[in-house]
Amino acid sequence: MSFITRGFTGRGRERDDRLPPGQTLVGDFPVLSAGPTPDIDTADWEFTIRTESGAQHSWNWDELMALPIEDVTTDIHCVTHWSKLGTGWRGVALDTLFEGVDTDYAYTMAHSYGGYTTNVPLDDLLDGKAWIAFEFDGEPLDPEHGGPARLLVPHLYFWKSAKWVRGLVMMEDDEPGFWEQNGYHLRGDPWKEERYW
Repeated sequence: MSFITRGFTGRGRERDDRLPPGQTLVGDFPVLSAGPTPDIDTADWEFTIRTESGAQHSWNWDELMALPIEDVTTDIHCVTHWSKLGTGWRGVALDTLFEGVDTDYAYTMAHSYGGYTTNVPLDDLLDGKAWIAFEFDGEPLDPEHGGPARLLVPHLYFWKSAKWVRGLVMMEDDEPGFWEQNGYHLRGDPWKEERYW
């Protein structure tokens, strides 16, 4: 995969309690991607949770839109040292999607259209911590930012918020995804600067 980055114009570290150590505040929304931007029509989009038993829980676009939708205002932090504060999103909470999902496993692997993967502990997805987001700043999510839908896990570095998300596979152990296999930290807490192994 190639690495794509555009639009990083930091203003320097400002003293703000919402800014984790080592981060630079930005006003724009930089684009960083591992590989080309896939073209996904909402008519073809599907999100699936697969458990250890092989059971699959799936939603197409219309079914996702019929679920309770939440407005989320949150800060986001990229491992490449930029942070954007007070961002506005709309999406469906992972808590909603996991209702009725029976699993004893504590870890997930997020899979994206285009082949990207990232591991996320289940505890980091539940209790109001994560969403399948489809709007940013009042508009449908641009493809370059992961549209039509991306995982949003804002309390972790942003590589964990997989763009173009298509599903989660439950895992017994915390196995590394794409960036984790290439030296990034398994969890990625920005407040602990968990950037690399």
